[in-house]
Amino acid sequence: MTAPDNKARAARSRGRIRTAERDILALGIAAAAIIMFVGTGGAVVPKVIGAISGYGIGPDIALVNALLLNVALIIFGWRRYDELRTEVAERRRAEEHARMLAETDPLTGTLNRRSFGFAIDELVAATDKGASSTAIMMIDLDNFKQINDRRGHGIGDLILVECAERLARALPADALLSRIGGDEFACAMNFDRTGPESIDRVAASLIDAIREPFMVQDLRIDITASIGITRADVLKPAKNDKLDAQHMLDMADVAMYHAKRNGRNSYFWFEDFMADEMRFRERIEAGLRQGLENGEFVPYYERQIDVSTGEVTGFEMLARWQSPEFGLLLPDMFIPIAEEMGLISDISEQLIASALDEARHWAPHLTLAVNISPVQLRDQWFSQRLLKLLVSANFPPGRLEIEITESCMHEDIVQVRALIASLRNQGVRVCLDDFGTGYSSLSQLHTLPFDRIKIDRSFVSGIDHCQDSAAIVESIAMLGKGLGLPITAEGIENDAVLDQLRSFGEIRGQGYLYGKPRSASETRAWLADLGLLASEEKSVGGIIAPPVVDDTKGEKPDPMAARG
Repeated sequence: MTAPDNKARAARSRGRIRTAERDILALGIAAAAIIMFVGTGGAVVPKVIGAISGYGIGPDIALVNALLLNVALIIFGWRRYDELRTEVAERRRAEEHARMLAETDPLTGTLNRRSFGFAIDELVAATDKGASSTAIMMIDLDNFKQINDRRGHGIGDLILVECAERLARALPADALLSRIGGDEFACAMNFDRTGPESIDRVAASLIDAIREPFMVQDLRIDITASIGITRADVLKPAKNDKLDAQHMLDMADVAMYHAKRNGRNSYFWFEDFMADEMRFRERIEAGLRQGLENGEFVPYYERQIDVSTGEVTGFEMLARWQSPEFGLLLPDMFIPIAEEMGLISDISEQLIASALDEARHWAPHLTLAVNISPVQLRDQWFSQRLLKLLVSANFPPGRLEIEITESCMHEDIVQVRALIASLRNQGVRVCLDDFGTGYSSLSQLHTLPFDRIKIDRSFVSGIDHCQDSAAIVESIAMLGKGLGLPITAEGIENDAVLDQLRSFGEIRGQGYLYGKPRSASETRAWLADLGLLASEEKSVGGIIAPPVVDDTKGEKPDPMAARG
């Protein structure tokens, strides 16, 4: 609080004191006036009655004036008393309103974080060393930010209010419910130490309550929740003092993030190893920000080959993080965290800029394929920023292929269509990645202007021994041929898979049979040996026979490489 705030607060306090003093004075005057009225009236009234009756003289004028003055003072005092009573009632209402504002969330009417902490401490104290314990649940709405971004905060607020109502109905009558902030809620309740399954049932009912579709302004919106749970009787205090509410909330929060990392729409009880995970995550988060500033994110390149001719057709750029603390990290270690932190666009554009600059040195017919995050799909300015990168690198748009995963088809389809159209208008080609694993339908495949289909490695890697996988891959290849869409198959790891793919027609392939993803310098050296650098391109065209080199001997396939 600032100095002017303190002065204003002191002035208001002095004003209330002076008002109180005037109130006491007014009541004192009224009381004295009543006493004087009784005394004066006893002397004046009999004389007035006698004068009216015709016997006796009238009252003394001074006494009459005194009586009238007493009447005026009584009226004044009563009026001031009535005003005081009204003022006190209003003040009590204002104090109650201020208390409500201090203790409850103004949007949902639930407890706020501050008052919830006090309530938890009281619950824990009441159950300490007894047969009961206190359970804390942290509830986070999955991907709620997307709703605010797409539908607006007005719709988001309506959903939060209904979420609070659903949670309140699903909780036991004596449970506490709080909105911690944003899209996070928390609840606390006592339970029998020997029966934690009762808390499991409550958590499951909360997840079911949130999972029911929301109908807001004729819009159907589906939401899920992730829940973390902790219990007071098994936690150790953060310090050498008693267990406090904040520590319990922190541990429930850790369990909640564990639920998010394990598929969302679920709940987990806190365990000690989760705290280690959280500390590691915090180190990753700090390293990501530093790595972005220091340019620690580097592109690696996986070869793409025409399976029929063995000719090199291009490369897929895969993200790697050369961390000073952790070493070379694969994308699954940092990309999901970068998406949650809002850093994925900056990291991706830094990688794309580096890859475009490197690909300028390749032979002109070699293409560069780049994956983009679903977060970038929601960015209406992505295509403009990509064009700026292409211009800065002086890289032909026709050699760039943007890969959009099939799971993105459940995003805003209008936005996806607009992005694809914008990219293709710039000359950039667009590929539907991981086809067969996600949400796209044949109608979407027909209406969205894709340039290529990429078959997921989960189907390709098993076609040499699984008839179902072989049938799926062959069907997709025939579908692509019918729609005029070329096919890329990822996950080629042995000659048997390669031979099977060749029988399905013209297909571009990639996988460890052709070599592991390599750094820019290693890739350039390999291309130089084949004469496929821009200044050294030969008429022979760089035809190779897999495996190209011995760099895969003794190495197990990297399951994340095909996904970047």
